[in-house]
Amino acid sequence: MVEQLGLNLAEGRNSVRFGRRTRPPRPIAPATLRLARFLLRDRPVVKSMAPSQVRVPIDSDGDIIIARQKGRALAIELGFSPTDVVRIATAISELARNVLSYAASGEIRLEALNSRNRSGLSIVASDRGPGIADIEQAMQDAYSTSGGMGLGLPGVRRLMDEFTIESTVGEGTTVSATKWCRR
Repeated sequence: MVEQLGLNLAEGRNSVRFGRRTRPPRPIAPATLRLARFLLRDRPVVKSMAPSQVRVPIDSDGDIIIARQKGRALAIELGFSPTDVVRIATAISELARNVLSYAASGEIRLEALNSRNRSGLSIVASDRGPGIADIEQAMQDAYSTSGGMGLGLPGVRRLMDEFTIESTVGEGTTVSATKWCRR
């Protein structure tokens, strides 16, 4: 877990990657090193303390922020890269914004996925709104019925590894998207 944070306790140095450049390592304060060694000594490190599933009802703008924060925290716990954490948070924001804009209320469900070979994060946005009459048209870049830029659903599809959408006019829409952790 300490290694995931970019800390190397043996050397007492850390580094942070931003894009392609790596910031030069800064020394870790001796007191911080002593505390980390003490806390981790003779104790198993828990890989993930995140709940396996989180549900966030979407009824207001504040709920979009909460869903984004919870998704971001879960992605970090699962070991996603900083870039993928931003992609996941952006996808959650877009899906939650669509729920609020078109259906007025709905839900975002986040689920940690773990298998032998990989881990991932599933996002399911569901609502009981008017539904989407023409899914193919809604998935085209620059298409919008709300006057926006039309980048929401196509953008989410590009940000995530897997994407499905199911909609019935008059009953609602469910969008499922999954991002797999690259190791």
